[in-house]
Amino acid sequence: MSDKTQKLAEIFLDQLNAQEAACVNARRQIDELFNMTESTQRKAVPEQTFNVLKFTEHKGEKLNEFATAERKDNDEQTWLQAYNILKQNDSTINQRFHAAGYVYSYWLFNERIFRQKLKS
Repeated sequence: MSDKTQKLAEIFLDQLNAQEAACVNARRQIDELFNMTESTQRKAVPEQTFNVLKFTEHKGEKLNEFATAERKDNDEQTWLQAYNILKQNDSTINQRFHAAGYVYSYWLFNERIFRQKLKS
């Protein structure tokens, strides 16, 4: 692929990602307007969106067992879809993303996606 074609593909992909983020944001605002609950809003995102990512398992003193997924280790489209969902929902370690039926909670930190098994 030539440099110009590569650059054009990157521009197009950035545009598509921006449109996806805008759609997620619009849906969130509509949900707020009609007083839909947060758990109802999050049910629209199947956990499979995150399960298809390649995660690396870790064990730490504070978090115990958790896993991380990095952009470089995953398909670009798949990564950006999951990343944009977490970013639009302001998912942090203190405000993790999950919904009824999820096995894991998810959040962003330092451009990585973290997950940790939910307590039963």
